Amino acid sequence: MKRDNLCHAVRERLKRLPAPYASHYGVVPLPPPEHSVNVTPAIPQLSEASAALGRIEALAGELADPWLISRILPRQEAISSSSIEGTHSTLDELLSVEETEDEEASSAAKQVRDYALALDALVPEAMRQRHEIFTTHLVRELHRTVMRGAADYQDVPGDLRARVVWIGGRGDIAYSTYNPTPPEDVAACLEESMAYMRCDGMQAMTQNLITRMAVAHAHFEAVHPFRDGNGRVGRLLMPLMMAAEGSVPLYLSPYIAEKKEAYYAALKAAQQQLEWHPLVAFLSEAITGTVHELFATRKALTLLADQWRERRQFRKGSAALHALALLPHYPVITTKRLAQLAGVSTPAASTAIDQLMDAGILHERTGYSRNRVFAATEALAIINRPFGAEPIVPDV
Repeated sequence: MKRDNLCHAVRERLKRLPAPYASHYGVVPLPPPEHSVNVTPAIPQLSEASAALGRIEALAGELADPWLISRILPRQEAISSSSIEGTHSTLDELLSVEETEDEEASSAAKQVRDYALALDALVPEAMRQRHEIFTTHLVRELHRTVMRGAADYQDVPGDLRARVVWIGGRGDIAYSTYNPTPPEDVAACLEESMAYMRCDGMQAMTQNLITRMAVAHAHFEAVHPFRDGNGRVGRLLMPLMMAAEGSVPLYLSPYIAEKKEAYYAALKAAQQQLEWHPLVAFLSEAITGTVHELFATRKALTLLADQWRERRQFRKGSAALHALALLPHYPVITTKRLAQLAGVSTPAASTAIDQLMDAGILHERTGYSRNRVFAATEALAIINRPFGAEPIVPDV
């Protein structure tokens, strides 16, 4: 880590690391600022993001739009956030693992599943508890959840690190780009992150939500409380901050995964130079882009559902017609799942699936005669398209 890359205030926070790294220094980050910070260069992006948030809040309030709370969104977040850290799975694989409860699935798929399930549980809890949800205990539980399936993780998931870590350098601290908090200071610095996210000080009055998300994220990642998994936990905290604020929680990792280099550069400016506006601008653009994706996806799925209903006559109140409303949220589904969700018998659900297969809406994935898994491939193509690509609705 080069001292010349650090601003004076950060250099003042350097602390010698313990042996065998005693010739190197780690950064004990300054507490997150409670006062107003300079985000002037990011004002255009902030304004766009605020308008985008207004659009999504209006849609959620007026229509109670189920797509905004679809189970697919946190799963896309889990896949993208994990891929940034080198843990790769796919939406198809994740949904299949959930439907079949396959414990023989890959370690990556199970880690991503655990990430998604954490969001399922904690977003409503953040809406209920508001800012009080942000505690060291929460962070440790998040880490325990997302890392328990990582067979190669060398510490106990959820335990704060007691070892030196560094960023960059390809395994050699001499060539690192940043040395996070020395182990003995991790607990105190993490508590500063949590106090900031709880809005224990003046920051709720001096900083808007997007600015606070940027500051909190940069500080948490600078502390780096665990040997691995910090990025995933840090990105989990962002939709929780939105939910705690009473806003529609947005999942930004698909955007971040597409713009990784800009993301890392903005983090670096915040952590090494205490320049907050690049990260504020980046998160603002992520919010604007994510809202655009949500509207595009919602429109395409609505058009697709209209097409589906034209392919055959579905009896009013039938399980098949009910299934059409469920498939955007469960594009990979089993007969058992459909029966549970639609509140019908297994034979009725099986009949519905046969009708949907006849209409070309569902396709069987396994080739088995039992424990079959079905996919709405057209819906998956819309949901699973690359970030920024226009959705294509089949003209049939």
